[in-house]
Amino acid sequence: MPLYGAVGAMWMPMNTVEGRLPWLDDLNPEQRAAVTHEGGPLLVVAGAGTGKTRTLAYRVAYLVATGVDPSRILLLTFTRRAAQEMVARAAAVLARSGLSVGTVWGGTFHSVGHRILRIYGAVAGLSEDFTVLDRGDAEDLMALLVQELELRDADRRFPRKSTCLDIYSRCVNAGDALEDVLVRQFPWCAEWEGELRSLFRHYEERKQGRRVLDLDDLLLYWAELVTDSAVADKIADRFEHILVDEYQDTNRVQARILRGMRRTRPGLTVVGDDAQSIYSFRAAEVRNMLDFPGEFAGTTVLPLERNYRSVQPILATTNLLIAQATQRYTKDLWSARGDGARPVLLTCADEADQDRQVIERVLQHHARGVPLHAQAVLFRAAHLSATLELELGRRGIPFRKYGGLRFLEVAHVKDALAFLRVAENPMDEMAWFRVLQLLERVGPVTVRRAMGHLAEHGHDPSAIASLKAPGGAREGLERLGALLGELRAVPELAPAEQLERVRAFYGPMLGRLYENPEARGRDLESLIWIASGYGRRREFLVDLQLDPPNSTSDLAGPPHKDEDWLVLSTIHSAKGCEWDVVYVIHAADGFLPSDMACGTPEEIEEELRLTYVALTRARDHLHVMWPLRYHTRRAGFRAQHSYAQLCRFFTPPVLATMECVASAPPPEEREHLIDIDEDITARARRRWD
Repeated sequence: MPLYGAVGAMWMPMNTVEGRLPWLDDLNPEQRAAVTHEGGPLLVVAGAGTGKTRTLAYRVAYLVATGVDPSRILLLTFTRRAAQEMVARAAAVLARSGLSVGTVWGGTFHSVGHRILRIYGAVAGLSEDFTVLDRGDAEDLMALLVQELELRDADRRFPRKSTCLDIYSRCVNAGDALEDVLVRQFPWCAEWEGELRSLFRHYEERKQGRRVLDLDDLLLYWAELVTDSAVADKIADRFEHILVDEYQDTNRVQARILRGMRRTRPGLTVVGDDAQSIYSFRAAEVRNMLDFPGEFAGTTVLPLERNYRSVQPILATTNLLIAQATQRYTKDLWSARGDGARPVLLTCADEADQDRQVIERVLQHHARGVPLHAQAVLFRAAHLSATLELELGRRGIPFRKYGGLRFLEVAHVKDALAFLRVAENPMDEMAWFRVLQLLERVGPVTVRRAMGHLAEHGHDPSAIASLKAPGGAREGLERLGALLGELRAVPELAPAEQLERVRAFYGPMLGRLYENPEARGRDLESLIWIASGYGRRREFLVDLQLDPPNSTSDLAGPPHKDEDWLVLSTIHSAKGCEWDVVYVIHAADGFLPSDMACGTPEEIEEELRLTYVALTRARDHLHVMWPLRYHTRRAGFRAQHSYAQLCRFFTPPVLATMECVASAPPPEEREHLIDIDEDITARARRRWD
């Protein structure tokens, strides 16, 4: 089949094209087959550490090199950074052939959905100046409606705003009925089904009335657009090829989008690993990947099994562990790196002993030349590292824990952005609530009057200056009206300059509103620095809301050579990462798998995949640890405790691939010691008989 040789070049046969692309020799045979695939849909089953990022990047490069217009390539990922990295890699590869990557459509489902809706939103009934609510604002809108609808009951506790949004989001992304979601995922909220249905109906109406969308809407509206044949064809015709990363993490709405985009078109490549599908709590659906060949006729399935990350003994363990999955694509990973140390399973006496054993081994590896940041401690839930953190602090060992508030979730950053959101969309009710309550002598009652006042004045932000308010609030309202009127009147002003004016207004309030105003002021400087890379306010707001930095450390440059720290992370947060040495702690039933996620066979299967993800993060050394006992109360010489059982996924065949050791004395000796302690206390009491 003839292919177009290069952008603007002449037609040439496939073998001639491949001869002109020597960089294809960088790939192993399986990767090359995926990169050069022609014809129908392609499913690449990429095992852990098999080079899926390289494969996707080279496929983008190959498509461009063989004549596909870059603007007709859509690359969908789960973070903007992943898309940028892949396009950058593709550009570097193409440069070796004297070609340019051009302008590829790349980004997250949400960011691409936003871009699609800016183009076709009018068809869906969307206003041109709609804005997007982040999760915090969506929760606040839920809370406001709960109050307005008087849903709280003195005798019964209505679900929290975050729970309400979780239920709503689950219904939207999983495509499930409210009653089913309540029964399966939120049974403690089932008694509120009627009230929640009313709440969600008013939530939809309020969003539409205020010209705002939440994050779920960006996918839902896109999915609805591609169900209409005429509109779907126009959107789908924009793209000759669609490539999707981490397909195992897509939800049903995202799968629906792809079906609508590729109903009659073959150019679809998805890459993923069903063994790493661990986000069902976000409505990710592993069936999307398992059922892909049935959903898209003519699919070619290509597995990648050559692992570039781990030594062979680690893969021997993980292959047997994941083989327990009842439904999966069969993969037998083998190492390109050869032999190495066997994984260690360490039985510890208790949690304190586990902490000591982790630190001892961390320091041993460090003494052998492994930096702290090349070592990671992984756990099922964030609280499971609490005692280890205390011991690390006591010993002066630096560490960083993955988790905590994201940069845009801190109050003062959300405050600053709310000014710009009001300027962008004066009907954004939640942004108004945030901005107005920063002023002195302005509370919820005044804010509600303000919303009516603004509606009477055509939602002109500068009209807030004429609101009749308590005397102490008038000056602040007048200054706010002047600022917002200025920002609204000059939309072409660079976002960084707009934020400078916001900081001049808002900065002096930090000391009154919050502790540590100096540190918060530095965060505002970081926000202005981010804004300096944007030319338009709308683009700046959308990018921050759809793919925000995790923390201010994301904005820093590379660390100094003398900076080092041990990594602590939940397993979910560790996905996509790798370290030379990995310690998986609390590998005991009830903790891994979690006793809160063992209600159905599907949940247990996901816990198995979660364990697999944890183990496959290790390059050279893997230590799995579990405490034999957990203390529940201490009093004098006596302690109440319970015995644990090893994680059920470490079956005899899996254990046979590991080095199993114990740090604790035999249980009989421990019990004997406790008996002696009890005898001593009884003897002390008898002294006074």
